[in-house]
Amino acid sequence: MKRAFQSVLYGAILLVASAGMTPTSHAGQCSFGSSAGGYGFTLSGVVILPTGAVPIAAVGRANLDAAGNVSGTESRSVGGGFADETFTGTYSVNADCTGTTTLRFYESGQLVRTSILSIVFDNNSREIRMVQKSLQLPNGAFLPVVITVEARRISFESED
Repeated sequence: MKRAFQSVLYGAILLVASAGMTPTSHAGQCSFGSSAGGYGFTLSGVVILPTGAVPIAAVGRANLDAAGNVSGTESRSVGGGFADETFTGTYSVNADCTGTTTLRFYESGQLVRTSILSIVFDNNSREIRMVQKSLQLPNGAFLPVVITVEARRISFESED
């Protein structure tokens, strides 16, 4: 009987002690300050045209600042057609490390599309994962897309 009581007591102590060691939520860990910096990214997926799905792939670099602005460059291939682009926009970041970005893409200074993506900052803001929510052409038309993006930090915003 005494042995059973000791086993239960030790089990209860272990349970209480381990509850204090359980990893806690990192609420509040993400902010504009923690996410600011340079990121290299890859993009892949399809844009769905009336004639069918067309593959898309890209690589690029994005710079996020602590005020919520984004700028960068992208080299992309859509159905085999290659272009170098620049982009500008804004992003939001929530304490739970989720957010949204709206980007305007340009070729030779001409707007070619506006994209909205849902984003998640991961690995202490060293990585960003994204899925594209919408793609709008300059004429106002929307094209359906299935596009994902993975980005890795390559630099931190300088503390000038």
